[in-house]
Amino acid sequence: MDTLPTPAPAASAGAPPPEAPVVVRTPRGGFRSEVEAGGHRMVVDEPASVGGTGAGPTPYDFLLAGLGACTGMTLRMYADRKGWPLEEVVVKLSHGRTHAADCENCQSPQSRVDRVDREIQLTGPLDEAQRARLLQIANQCPVHRTLAAGFQVETRLAEPAG
Repeated sequence: MDTLPTPAPAASAGAPPPEAPVVVRTPRGGFRSEVEAGGHRMVVDEPASVGGTGAGPTPYDFLLAGLGACTGMTLRMYADRKGWPLEEVVVKLSHGRTHAADCENCQSPQSRVDRVDREIQLTGPLDEAQRARLLQIANQCPVHRTLAAGFQVETRLAEPAG
């Protein structure tokens, strides 16, 4: 006798539905990875200079893209709500690592500080007060807040496939 799957618990009123997980597959033969996210497929890779094939952006490129997109979307939403004449937001980002200036043991991973440089270009007839406020709002985008606060990653092994 077949049993029906137990239905997922209903989302509480007003709560968004749960998001499907992002799935990344990295087969044998290099760093090229296939990503499935939100019904979209992407390729992630490393440059040939470090053993990849350069078939797609690097993992850090995607991290920066997430921050840049969230920044632009947050500024767009804020300006639209205020009725401000923001025509376009361009966000340029770069990532680097530096050794913490006050490290005692500079070979430990904790002595390295990741740094993101973010430059925001606002196009449109905004006054200086609006531009200054939008710069403040950029630091309130959810991805910026997550990265700046740090977050916990819990890792576990899944059962082997097949």
